[in-house]
Amino acid sequence: MNFSAFLISSSSIPRQCFVAWALALLALDGWAQQGPQLNLPRTQLQAGMHVLGVQLAQTPEQRQIGLMWRKDMPQHEGMLFVFEQPATQCFWMRNTLIPLSAAFVADDGTIVNIADMKPLSDASHCSEKPVRYVLEMNVGWFAKRQVKAGYKLGGAIFKR
Repeated sequence: MNFSAFLISSSSIPRQCFVAWALALLALDGWAQQGPQLNLPRTQLQAGMHVLGVQLAQTPEQRQIGLMWRKDMPQHEGMLFVFEQPATQCFWMRNTLIPLSAAFVADDGTIVNIADMKPLSDASHCSEKPVRYVLEMNVGWFAKRQVKAGYKLGGAIFKR
């Protein structure tokens, strides 16, 4: 028997206790979603001589959470958002504590455009044309290495 169905149908538990239990579960569920996701699959990308260790956000839930609630990120690490098909992709920084630069990347690894994004902002930053990938790095990472639109990133993921 489903445990939650038992609790709902059971008359031995006073309604107030059940409501308190349900509210506690909702609060715990909300709390669990408030932490950074640190255990996503990883891959390596190359930007010239720079090797990047990136986490892969591949599902809708992983992409929605992204780098939210991170307090810091190592300089040569980032997150690559992988979409099923090319489309205009727009990103914001709600619940994201660190400033980021987002590179909007075509299927072959070519950067279409780069946007610098401020923490905790709902401002929308979009790709200039349809892309399948978005690479988020610490703000200024691309500029410091003179990586601009038209630059081609390397990595097995772009050879699919």
